[in-house]
Amino acid sequence: MKADQRPDEVTAPSSLRIVDLDPQTDPRWETFMKSQPGSVIYQHPAWLSVLQEAYGYKPLHMACEDATGQLRGVLPLFSRWGLRTGRLCTSLFDSPIAGPLACDSQASAALIQAAIERTRSEHGRQLQVKVTSTSLDGLVDNVSGVPLFETYELALPEQPDRLHFDSRIKWAVNKATRLGMRIRPAETEGELQEWYGLYLETMRRLVAVPKPYRFFEAAWRRLYARGLLRLLLAEQVAAGKSRMVSGFLFLQWGHTLSHIFTGWRRADHGLRPNDLLNWHAIQEACALGVRYYDFGNVRVGDQGLIQFKSKWGAEVKVIYRYSYLTGSHPTTSHHPVVSRTTTSTPNQPKRSAVRQLVFPLWQHLPLKAIELVGNGCHALHYY
Repeated sequence: MKADQRPDEVTAPSSLRIVDLDPQTDPRWETFMKSQPGSVIYQHPAWLSVLQEAYGYKPLHMACEDATGQLRGVLPLFSRWGLRTGRLCTSLFDSPIAGPLACDSQASAALIQAAIERTRSEHGRQLQVKVTSTSLDGLVDNVSGVPLFETYELALPEQPDRLHFDSRIKWAVNKATRLGMRIRPAETEGELQEWYGLYLETMRRLVAVPKPYRFFEAAWRRLYARGLLRLLLAEQVAAGKSRMVSGFLFLQWGHTLSHIFTGWRRADHGLRPNDLLNWHAIQEACALGVRYYDFGNVRVGDQGLIQFKSKWGAEVKVIYRYSYLTGSHPTTSHHPVVSRTTTSTPNQPKRSAVRQLVFPLWQHLPLKAIELVGNGCHALHYY
């Protein structure tokens, strides 16, 4: 399919049509998600409302209908202007994956083609789509994909007693228990606020820009009551008093429980809170009939996180970012669609020097300063 076709030229031959659709008001969106085993929480109307409320992204969500008005596919899509990037259209910002959810490749292609046209009409520089497979290969000319992240997913058995972990994990869980660690779910927004302090500490240690608290507040308000979000806390109990040590924030949809945010103190590493949190979450998920436990994303080459997540027996999946540059005019239609390797950059030595200067400064900033930087970066979309 040619990327310079008009939308009516794309949809007419197959009696499909692309329509704007508001997931918040049209129940067909969530109903369609429930009918598709490949749907993910990041395509859910409640998640989309969190992103729109927290960051002010412009929604451009669309659906593919057949001649009878039945949905054949949906595509969550936002537009935003960034200080460094200019205007982008993405499925999705601030989400590990999303992309088109469709009954077949014909509907997927029609949605991607329509998204390209919408990106042009928004004067966007680029369309980006993040998915966990190479299923978009060859659907639309000049839409190219590259590996972006690795994610680790553990397939769960039907019964918790069929879970088997190696001796390192059992040792860590036993140690945490001996040291007075316990796991419980957060129940109030006050506990979310307390956990956010741990999250800021983690972002300071990792030299990463934190998400603003308003994002977590919106997620709690829109997802928690519906059973789509859980915050699991690890506390140390001593002398009748408890102290929050760590916490994992999860999203759940269908048969998958996804761990997406962590907050913990490095000084409490010896208590093994994160091993105990994973152990508890996996056991509980298995008992509730969840079939997949997603440990979350890891940037390629982050050996520390890779070792921590792979020791649980999780399988690696690659997340691909597909892109279409609206201003590009390739000289041949036989454009290579997917690259399986990342390219080197000549600016690497310069970047290393900047890191040596900036990283120590960042790691010594007060938490309030870290929070203010995060608020500012997200307000300006400086990323």
